[in-house]
Amino acid sequence: MDQGIYLITLVGTTLVLFAAFSSLIAFRFGAPLLLIFLGIGLAAGTDGLGLDFDNASVAYFICSLALAVILFDSGFGTSISAFRQAAAPAVTLATVGVLLTAGLVGVAAYYVTGFSWLESFLLGATVASTDAAAVFFLLRVGNISVRERVRSTLEVESGSNDPIAIFLTLSLVGLIAGGEAIKAGELATDVALGFLQQMGIGLLAGLVGGWSIVRLVIRLRLEQGLLPIFVLALSLLVFALAGAIGGSGFLAVYVAGLIAGNAKLRSTAMLKRFQDGVTWLAQIIMFLVLGLFATPSQFAEIALPALFIGLFLIFVARPLAVTLCLMPFRFSPAENAFISWVGLRGAVSILLAITPLIDELPNGRPLFNIVFIIVLVSLIVQGWTVGPLARRLGLTLPPRMGPLNKVELELPGSARHELLAYRVVAGSPVERGQRIPRWAKPSLVVRDGRSMTYQYAGRLSAGDHVYIFVPDRYPRLLDRLFASPVEMDPEDAEFFGAFAVDPERPASDIEAAYATGLNEEDQKKTIADLLRERLGGRAEYGDRTTLGEIELIVRDVDENGRISAVGLSMEPQPVEPSLPLLLLSPRELLRRLLRKI
Repeated sequence: MDQGIYLITLVGTTLVLFAAFSSLIAFRFGAPLLLIFLGIGLAAGTDGLGLDFDNASVAYFICSLALAVILFDSGFGTSISAFRQAAAPAVTLATVGVLLTAGLVGVAAYYVTGFSWLESFLLGATVASTDAAAVFFLLRVGNISVRERVRSTLEVESGSNDPIAIFLTLSLVGLIAGGEAIKAGELATDVALGFLQQMGIGLLAGLVGGWSIVRLVIRLRLEQGLLPIFVLALSLLVFALAGAIGGSGFLAVYVAGLIAGNAKLRSTAMLKRFQDGVTWLAQIIMFLVLGLFATPSQFAEIALPALFIGLFLIFVARPLAVTLCLMPFRFSPAENAFISWVGLRGAVSILLAITPLIDELPNGRPLFNIVFIIVLVSLIVQGWTVGPLARRLGLTLPPRMGPLNKVELELPGSARHELLAYRVVAGSPVERGQRIPRWAKPSLVVRDGRSMTYQYAGRLSAGDHVYIFVPDRYPRLLDRLFASPVEMDPEDAEFFGAFAVDPERPASDIEAAYATGLNEEDQKKTIADLLRERLGGRAEYGDRTTLGEIELIVRDVDENGRISAVGLSMEPQPVEPSLPLLLLSPRELLRRLLRKI
């Protein structure tokens, strides 16, 4: 028995360490890291090194806990402002979009797999949701900088659509396992009531659970070493309680994370660092377990239909569902195409494909193998091309500031202030003499190994370490003051326009200089107000609008969303970037065909 414990620990830790080490290779070559984890699990499994792991219930249990941890961290890292901005389109995609995708894939599966209609729709349900781990990794860790609205929509959708797919999958598994004659009316009623129950209880449990986590953390004075463990345990408690009373535990834990992450908790920086590490571990374990559970030797007999369904999902089902769901929300064709493409499938789909095996459905193993291949196709085709596609569509934004050397230090017993340690980098605004704002209180400067007060130190120089007391939720202006200058390549300079204009100047100045055709009412507005109005009432970094022969570009916005810098280009970018033919939405494809006719 003792030897067995040592052997299991040895194999498990070796796999985790190898997966962590492989991240260096993935970052170097741009490979989807989660695909690497999955590949390591496959290589170590039955058809690789020979590790035999075939317990569906254990795999489902481990991966469910890992997914709960990932979803809590996803919610914790999503700001309320981003959630509000993207809530309507993201929730539409997470509900209607999941149903449409499941239905379309189910129809395709029925004609190429030989499954029954219910089994085909079960296959569609398992791959209907995007994977939070894959999407968050590509957008955040992969440093793909796109418009905030697009990024927020993708992140909120991926964090909130899992409960819908899980409910659909479990409902269809129950129907198939029951083997009773199905009445369409009763089925629709049962599904609707079950959906409302799962989502309603899950949402309520998440709200109550998130509020409880915040209150407990504020009231209890736990040791800092215990606090992250306490919060993690509470999040899993919310997940378990919501599921036990008939709700969606996955929705509950995501909502709880959203509330806790946006509350004024003490030690927030430490909690985020701890959760980053735990989330990485959860992703590694989940993908390794799923890779170990798969049997690649069985893939050959279902490879062709699985490949067809995977490509159908990527190029037909997902784009059609996204187009229909986002029609009311004024996304551009390029943004529609990008959101369609970043609908990656991952661990959640494979996890859901295990449920037919747990219930011992007749076609459970072929269905699992098909879903596994679909996920591999998605990670390879989509995961490897997200960055290049964003650049092709003209959606990437230049960085707002250069590298920053900063450490956040928590103050014991204070939930209202933080101590930040900055290293002054050459060329940063403070190194060039820019003053630190009054609401920040510099207390110490360390220069060449000597400590001195800020008042005694005089002008800051490169290499100085500055310790500053700031209120919590401090404006990001402070980061910009200590950041190095942005290294702007020629394409980025062209992106921002030939020169800057004062956003507070009247628009009549633009009209007088360039004859853009503005009416008298528009000429009375400031350039910032005119831009904001033309952009639908809200301006984001990188937004642009054309006026006659010129183009105005939002170079920067302040903490309150007001336009603080505007660029002017004499050569407007094409309104419609060159979209790859396969990524054109049905509506866009029809519009272009009619234009040519």
